[in-house]
Amino acid sequence: MSYVQFIIQNARWLLAGFLLCLTSSYGQTYFISIFAGEIRAEFGLSHTAWGWIYAAGTMASAATMVWAGTLTDRFRVRQLAPVVLIGLALASLSMSLVPSAVLLVGVIFALRLFGQGMSGHIAMVAMARWFHATRGRALSIATLGFAVGNAIYPMIFVALMAFFGWRELWVLAAGLAVLLIPVIKWLLRTERTPQSIAKSHASLGMNGVHWTRKDMFKHWLFWMVIPLVIGPPAWITAFFFQQVPLVEAKGWSLLEFVALFPIMTLGSVLNNVAAGVAVDRWGAGRLLPFMVMPFLIGFVIFGTSSSIMMAGLGITFLGIGMGSQGTIVSAFWAEHYGTQFIGSIKAAIMALSVFGSAIGPAVSGSLIDAGISLDAQLIGYAGYFGITAVLAYMGTTRARPLLPVAPKIDVVGT
Repeated sequence: MSYVQFIIQNARWLLAGFLLCLTSSYGQTYFISIFAGEIRAEFGLSHTAWGWIYAAGTMASAATMVWAGTLTDRFRVRQLAPVVLIGLALASLSMSLVPSAVLLVGVIFALRLFGQGMSGHIAMVAMARWFHATRGRALSIATLGFAVGNAIYPMIFVALMAFFGWRELWVLAAGLAVLLIPVIKWLLRTERTPQSIAKSHASLGMNGVHWTRKDMFKHWLFWMVIPLVIGPPAWITAFFFQQVPLVEAKGWSLLEFVALFPIMTLGSVLNNVAAGVAVDRWGAGRLLPFMVMPFLIGFVIFGTSSSIMMAGLGITFLGIGMGSQGTIVSAFWAEHYGTQFIGSIKAAIMALSVFGSAIGPAVSGSLIDAGISLDAQLIGYAGYFGITAVLAYMGTTRARPLLPVAPKIDVVGT
């Protein structure tokens, strides 16, 4: 089956995953951080204070994800997604009304839980569960929503800030989340239940068994790859969270910087498609250690140059890394630990990723106030990716003989 035929035959379910990933933008750091200057000014917050407020709300959402993420093993997407979108809309509306810095923690918690956490989690679990032999392609198409959101929302909302206040723009975000609910319900008017898929079509993991979350935590491979997996959420989040002080330090305007995001999206889209095909052909385990190399290169470029042209090159590499991250990582857990309990497994991974995205901004903000430049921090991020790539390579190479023969039959929601 060609890529185009695959999209046409499965358009309904792929589009639902894409739209959920796209709408997660309202809870993503790259979106929230474009309002960082206004929020810090209104509430009189330092970089450290704002960073730790953001970290506290994000860590609380990570803890909640351990439980909330397991709901994907019990409820259909068309039942769960509207509840999550209502939560995201209410969180966005709360941001438009938040009266004090103390209450910001709760608002950030809700945005991160329903946006970054559950919206993307539902989409990724659905793609991993509904598709087997073409899982990589399905994940790559759905995760394009992340790339498109990263490209268009910051640029659009920064431009709108010339005409509207930052609180009014959060009302707009709330309205857009609500409008998606009937679209999702229509797209998924027919859908397999998680229970029927888990029992009848579950993919086996290593050693030909279905791994539970508890078993995964006891396994050595998990601990060898998790530092790499949480690296992009931690340090990419820190990068975008600090985009306002970054442009100030580099001498760029914020609009000039976010105008580069479509370049990032182009790199992301191209590598996203390639990653989906590569996962289906060679497996996620072989690709995982090399997934972070574009991040390493991108951060070195940003850390060593102040040219806006070089920034375009650096952000292209970041886009390439982001394009493969969601596809490869999501496929990796299904490939190595099976799909029967993929909802609870992915919930734990998402919680750790969200926790990483909380630590990144907090650490970065504290380092800025301690006098450590963003350039020095970016070089440090690059070093982290190099070390974790080596560790993951050792682990996935050792685990490869344990994998079962890949299934040849797909399951879609018909």
